[in-house]
Order: sequence, then C-alpha cells, then structure tokens
Amino acid sequence: MDLSQIFSAYQLGGISLENRFVMAPMTRSRATPLGNVPNELMATYYVQRAGAGLIITEATQISLQGQGYAHTPGIYTLEQILGWKLITKAVHDAGGKIFLQLWHVGRVSSSKVNGLQPVAPSAILAKETSVYIFDGAPNCDATFVPVEEPREMTLEEIEQTTQDYVQASKNAIEAGFDGVEIHGANGYLIDQFLRSNSNQRTDEYGGTRENRIQFLLKVAQAIAAAIGKEKTGVRLSPFIKFKDMDDPEILETIMLASEKLNHLDIAYLHLSEADWEDAPEIPLDFRVKLRATFKNTIIATGNKTPEQGEELLVQDLADLIGFGRKFISNPNYPERVKNNLELAEIKDTHTLFGGGGARGYTDY
Repeated sequence: MDLSQIFSAYQLGGISLENRFVMAPMTRSRATPLGNVPNELMATYYVQRAGAGLIITEATQISLQGQGYAHTPGIYTLEQILGWKLITKAVHDAGGKIFLQLWHVGRVSSSKVNGLQPVAPSAILAKETSVYIFDGAPNCDATFVPVEEPREMTLEEIEQTTQDYVQASKNAIEAGFDGVEIHGANGYLIDQFLRSNSNQRTDEYGGTRENRIQFLLKVAQAIAAAIGKEKTGVRLSPFIKFKDMDDPEILETIMLASEKLNHLDIAYLHLSEADWEDAPEIPLDFRVKLRATFKNTIIATGNKTPEQGEELLVQDLADLIGFGRKFISNPNYPERVKNNLELAEIKDTHTLFGGGGARGYTDY
C-alpha cells in the first residue's frame, strides 16, 4: 500500500513535523527512584526514537499527590525539570519534537506508592484495579497492589490541582518541551470527572454532562492561557472502560467536551484507543462526528498498522497516527516501515515497567 500520507510532513500549530508517526505515551518506570527524577538512561531511550514526527512522553505526574505507580517521573521539582532538560535537548539535537504528558492519577493510587491517600471527584473505590511498586521481587518485577478508597476532593483542592497543572505546564516549557498533553484518558483523574459512575458530586463539577466536563475545561483553559493554546493538547479515551470506568453517557460527554475544546482552539485531541486483540473498534460515525466537531489536529493511537493509519489519514479522519509498543522494540520504527524491514518483537515483558534498567529499554 502507498504510505505517502503517513510519511508526509505536517504542521502542528507552529511546529513542523517531519512525518505523521507519533510515539505514543508509554509508562516505563525508569526515573531515578529518589525524587522521581528523569535521567540519562531516559534521555538515551527518547533520543533513540527521535525519528518519530512527534514524541509524547510517558505520563508524568504534576505533583506527589498525582503519582500512582512507582518510579514514574514528575515535573514539579527543580531536579525533575533539570532531568527533563537533558532529554529535550537530546531529542531536539537529533531533530525530533517532543511534548510532555501531564498526569494526575486521581483514585488510581495507593499510599504504598506515595504515602498519601488517593483523591478523586467522589469517594468511590475503583474496583478490581491495581497499581505497582517495586519491593525486591525476583527478576526486578513490579509487585501489584490494590488501589485504596479515595477521599472526595474539596473545591479548594480542585483549585489547587488546577494550579498544579498550570505550574507543571510552565515547568515543561522551562524544561524545553515543545508543548504539553493533558492526560484526560484511561481512568485517571480528569477521566474520573468526566464519567457519571466515578463522579457523583452535586456541585458545579458533577451531575450533568455540562458540569462533569468543567474540570477538564478549567485545566485546559488555564494551561492554554499560561503557555499558549498552540502548545496544548488533550488526550481522551471514549471507548475504554477498564479501571471500573463503564459510563453509558461517556460518548455524549466526550463529544460535548470536544466541542468546548474546539472553542478553546487548542492544538490537538488525542484519541486513546484500546490496543488489545479483542478491543472495541472506534466506529466510523464517531470519527466522522469528531472531525466535524473539532477543527484542529486529531491524533489516533491504538493497535494499528501503518496501512490502517494511512487509511485514516487519506479519509481525513485523523492527522497524526500514534504507535506504542512498536516503538519499544523498534526505536527507528518509521525507518523500518519505510524500508520494509523486519520488525523486532518485545523480548521480555518483565522489562516493560521498570525491571532491569537498560535491559528491554535501550538495548533494542
């Protein structure tokens, strides 16, 4: 199949991308444990993958409260900012572009991770949901522990968390990032506000769909004002229900949020699409309606082949195509696709989340 679209250049706001391949956010838990600081090993990992038109980093907590898993990087201390500067400089020197994904896990956490009780829109436990720590298990494996019941956020805490997002976005720009992506997907804090089953508040942030999208809009507007709308993206996951997030109203809620985000004129919407074999496909009519609703860039990320991505581009249903695990085992993935080279497979799933430093991380 002709892949001319996916290998064509693209203008993302004021940023020129060499191709339409996006390296999608993937948690790898290689930050220096003391302080959750990005490091030189992570810089090697990202610069190896700078052939992507755009890199979106692993999810990065905006505060200690926002952390849900062990050894994930932050963007709220000076040491973390300096650590990320190593990475952005390396990627830019290699000709790449890189956005930082801003993360608050909300109720998907445990005091065993950060010493704090989780917070959420409502005090509702996420059933059958776990997070991981490292406690000396064999083979450097992560040990999974159940999440704990959260406490409901006060209005003051909502304001503070909004400011944490804003400060994190400013820190990201100081660290040299080309922009930020607000993680509003996959069952984490902003997604918890969007869904009626996890948000049962009775104030201005809960109840109706219009109210449930207010926290997302508040954060997006504040970040856009702080660093520029052209440097602000949002990730959403309309068809993903894991982490106890099955909400019958979510499609209408996300479409309403997309309409409002369009008015904010942010850089892009990023669809997090399920990547397991029997996962639900995003229906064509949803993609068509989203394209009509949101005028700027749309990124589609899931278990797609380059050919499937090309088809979405040709049909004008997406502008950029995200790939996740293919970039783990194929650092030069776009080059391999372009030259029809054999693709490497992931060697050892033990190394996906932490588990051995460079092994399974920078040695492909």
